[in-house]
Amino acid sequence: MAFKKLKLWFDKDLAIRLADQIVDIDILFSKTKFLENVDNQLDTLELKGRVECLADRLSNCLSGEYPEQLATLMQILGPENEEETGMFKKYYWVMPIAKFVEKYGLNHFNISMKAIEEITKRNTGEYTIRPYLEKYPNKTLNRMKKWALNKNKHIRRLASEGVRPRLPWAKKMDNFITDPTLILPILERLKDDDSKYVQKSVANCINDILKDNESIGKQLLTDWSVDASASRKWIIRHSLRNLRKSNVSWALELSN
Repeated sequence: MAFKKLKLWFDKDLAIRLADQIVDIDILFSKTKFLENVDNQLDTLELKGRVECLADRLSNCLSGEYPEQLATLMQILGPENEEETGMFKKYYWVMPIAKFVEKYGLNHFNISMKAIEEITKRNTGEYTIRPYLEKYPNKTLNRMKKWALNKNKHIRRLASEGVRPRLPWAKKMDNFITDPTLILPILERLKDDDSKYVQKSVANCINDILKDNESIGKQLLTDWSVDASASRKWIIRHSLRNLRKSNVSWALELSN
């Protein structure tokens, strides 16, 4: 993927790429309808709008109802991403599929959860999961607790990244800002994760908590500091980076 703005990769060429993969699976899919005036429409939009536009076209042009449409899209995902990078480079083209699940799958919890798992193995489900957390908070959190123990590092990362109260470029999760204890059981399962990719996500989630609920975050990190593993020590230090810059005494002490 040559260097250019991410949004520019969501163009007619990508629409053609998606269509060419789908027609081999869905014989009723109209490539002509899917591509009709797509370049003119995408050219007027920014990144999020382009991704959503392609997701809407998928919904309008795939045959069947959501379950059948989703089954088709799952068949074009291709190999899993074995690295800790590449989500927005090699696998950028999966983003419209993630948006499709986010926007159209809310009434189909179980198959959508499975789809988010598969998407996350290539791209990311951290934005896709947010509406499910709002509509089905307990059921989704229970699923994410299981994800925190998954052997796949991308899925473990999703368990913490998806519940971030202040995830960048996403709607704030007001329920977690009000009561972050709801997400602490997930973080507890990840506090000694050996993947730096996961560790960064856990630290960023705690950093979000500290912005609104410093006492809860402080207590969590204080508890974690006892007999801390090397992984946990790194998480603690990275969680406190903003408070350390502000020379907050307890943060400096826990970071040592």
